[in-house]
Amino acid sequence: QVQLVESGGGLVQAGASLRLSCAVSGGTISRYAMGWFRQAPGKEREFVAAISWTGGSTYYADFVKGRFTCSRDNARSTAYLQMNSLKPEDTAIYFCALRTGLGAKKAGSDYDYWGQGTPVTVSS
Repeated sequence: QVQLVESGGGLVQAGASLRLSCAVSGGTISRYAMGWFRQAPGKEREFVAAISWTGGSTYYADFVKGRFTCSRDNARSTAYLQMNSLKPEDTAIYFCALRTGLGAKKAGSDYDYWGQGTPVTVSS
């Protein structure tokens, strides 16, 4: 069974940085795309970023462009979300997701496995 475990969330002040990690284990999937989503209290889940299997293609939501960077280390089966210049409105539970395909996608319905989420709180 494929498992995704996020880490790196926490409480920071506005303007600070955090790097989220998503470790993939189990299963027999050899190549996959990864995505990051978030859900703020009282709001629906929204797309944040996605990266293809090779890392050659990345997509970002408009509200994180220029601040967040998605990367991956396939040798370590780990994806990363570097978050800089954090704002209070970035406060949410952040989830990573795995898609059994090579290309990155923005829709949550395109992903097959999800992590449990890691909380990010940005104070003003």
